[in-house]
Amino acid sequence: MSIKNKVLKSVNLDGNLRCVDIFERPDGSFGFEEYRRDVEDGKGWFAIGGHGDRNHPSVNAAFQEARNKVPWLNGQLNRKR
Repeated sequence: MSIKNKVLKSVNLDGNLRCVDIFERPDGSFGFEEYRRDVEDGKGWFAIGGHGDRNHPSVNAAFQEARNKVPWLNGQLNRKR
């Protein structure tokens, strides 16, 4: 049985071709990753940000770092308010 991260929040860019997941690891640390998908491919989501291995002490710290590192994320969050 594989051990998986638990996604706590997922924010999609309009068009649903990119997203950022904020997650908790089994060891209690937190992280985030940016993903993309190609509709014509059909293989699902692919990590593209290179952020998934970074550890953050809290979900809020991971989310703030995601907002700093992923250029489109703040604009998308502002549109949903």
